Amino acid sequence: MGDADVQRAMRKLAAALDQLELPYVLVGAMALNEYGYHRVTVDVDILMTAASLQRFKAAWLGRGYVEKFPGSRGVRDTELGVTIDVLLTGGYPGDGLPKPVSFPDPADIAIRDGGLSLIPLAKLVELKLASGISSPQRMKDLTDVFELIKHAKLERELASQLDPYVQPKYLELWDTAQVPDPMAE
Repeated sequence: MGDADVQRAMRKLAAALDQLELPYVLVGAMALNEYGYHRVTVDVDILMTAASLQRFKAAWLGRGYVEKFPGSRGVRDTELGVTIDVLLTGGYPGDGLPKPVSFPDPADIAIRDGGLSLIPLAKLVELKLASGISSPQRMKDLTDVFELIKHAKLERELASQLDPYVQPKYLELWDTAQVPDPMAE
């Protein structure tokens, strides 16, 4: 399974969700890629409501998708072998414990672009920061934000669009990203 398979699985999933008129947004590496930081990934991460996930499963399980394991939120594209990880509206990033930042309803935030439904950049950054701050096992989320700042040339002022819970970490990462890497020379 290569990057092309993940891209195909993402497009196929988007078409299936659109056919059912189910709101969703891409999150994770696929969203990072769309915003200018290319990170290789082996799965597709999406955000949707629990009701939308139930409708998707009712329509598509056994027709190109299977559950990762019985009762799981995640599914797998049987043709391409790509895992689809599903985050649910109302949940909390990182450690899963209540915090000021939670997963929003895709119907309220989705940006349509090129046949895909994307999470807004500021919300993606906010969720990744909240995840990395609250869970040491999710340090890659902080790295994702750092790399996104560098590659997509995010502005320092983006902090004003973020929840106060994550603003200090964004500013710390932004300031660090401005320092030249001595190993890169």
